[in-house]
Amino acid sequence: MENYNDIKQGEKGAWLSIAAYILLSALKLFIGTISGSQALLADGLNNSTDIIASIAVLTGLKISRRPPDSNHSYGHFRAETVAALIASFIMMAVGLQVLFQGVNKFIQPIHETPDLLAAWTAAGGALVMMAVYGYNIKLARAINSNAMRAVAQDNRSDALVSVGALIGIIGSQFGIPWLDPLTATLVGLMICKTAWDIFRKASHDLTDGFDAAELELMKVTVADIKGVQSIKDIKARIHGNNVLVDTTVLVDAQLNVVQSHDITEEIEEQLKERHQVSNVLVHIEPN
Repeated sequence: MENYNDIKQGEKGAWLSIAAYILLSALKLFIGTISGSQALLADGLNNSTDIIASIAVLTGLKISRRPPDSNHSYGHFRAETVAALIASFIMMAVGLQVLFQGVNKFIQPIHETPDLLAAWTAAGGALVMMAVYGYNIKLARAINSNAMRAVAQDNRSDALVSVGALIGIIGSQFGIPWLDPLTATLVGLMICKTAWDIFRKASHDLTDGFDAAELELMKVTVADIKGVQSIKDIKARIHGNNVLVDTTVLVDAQLNVVQSHDITEEIEEQLKERHQVSNVLVHIEPN
């Protein structure tokens, strides 16, 4: 199973995101209000909700570090996947709200040019979130954490949202006031798209979905092992950040127990080494 220390490392990334979101949301909401920028207000609202989403992921990571008990023989690793699912719901709700506000500004436009301070704030926010994204995506790859990938994906989306807000604010300075609410609308769409991607991945994992192409590669690996005559069945599923594989292989009926066991050991070793599988259950049948 996945190293519990790896999950603890992931908590650092979640804490970093929370700190960044608290700082940026407060700054953007304040500057957006005094400068009259709808795009920056939408960006700040997005960041404020991301605080809740990051806390949900952090909670999921903490729960997933709990050891197995009588009710959870495989551990609590799926808690972080559930947290990512909850985060996607929160993000979708905010995305729809921002989208509604942006469209409403088209219907009832406010002909007000935001101050350039809003532009500088959006630019700074984009740089901060890209730095946070860089840290979290590197961490996610190092510990193979889907929850941290979701956090990093949200960080990158927030950076792009800030870039969009910057474009809208600058555009309004050149006599295109509708560009600011247009950008706010695009911000809402981007938030919804990110939420959908996280929801799709989390729900796929929670329903024991698995990449068919990767399963085929595993099948090739097992088939190439000396002593394996054919593969009767092979299936895999995701448990948190762990890949669990069950396979049934046919071997020569004349092999003794020790020889069959050696084949089992080789299958486990190759799958763990080549495909980062956490747990392998091999069933040997005579051919």
